[in-house]
Amino acid sequence: MGDIRRLKKQFDKPAHPYEGTRILEELEYVGRFGLRNKKEFWRHKSQLGHFRKLARKARTLPAETGRQFIQQIGSRLNKLGLIDENVSVDSILNLKVDDLLNRRLQTLVYKKGLAKTMYQARQFIVHGHIIVNDKKITTPSYIVPKADEDKIGYYYKSTFVTNRAKIWGTETEAAEVSAEHKEEAESDKGKDKAKAKRQKRKRDE
Repeated sequence: MGDIRRLKKQFDKPAHPYEGTRILEELEYVGRFGLRNKKEFWRHKSQLGHFRKLARKARTLPAETGRQFIQQIGSRLNKLGLIDENVSVDSILNLKVDDLLNRRLQTLVYKKGLAKTMYQARQFIVHGHIIVNDKKITTPSYIVPKADEDKIGYYYKSTFVTNRAKIWGTETEAAEVSAEHKEEAESDKGKDKAKAKRQKRKRDE
């Protein structure tokens, strides 16, 4: 017997499957973020499209109802680290797929220096070497809440807890690469802060 559940498709396929520019863009994202295939990219793009759809819907509601609706969406997005506390319709509509991909567990494991490459980060997660807030997570596409970002680490039974040289070759190299990834992560945070300031100036105008 097959699965009796009616499984809903989690992404929308492109309307024009053979558009060269879009195909190159998708391949660039697949390589940069270590995605398994284009379906992963489409899924995250559809998630972002869902949030944008809700933000546009808020504009059609009465002022007070729309404000409360946006606050509810913004609270959820803020917990995921996608926007700041000063939420508005524009701040949601200005979100890009990069913002969502940067919140994936796979991306954060790499940026924290727990893996050499994006693909190795994916392997560590799938093989059960990574925990978030003391819970083993085996889904690379898991969107990490902002509160749990600093609680990412190795599972206590993982061999990498006591011997990181298995990943990097030497402890010196491990420290150097970890520092390099930390600088990269700080740079991304700086960009996010600058983006938040630009959005705040636009709202004030």
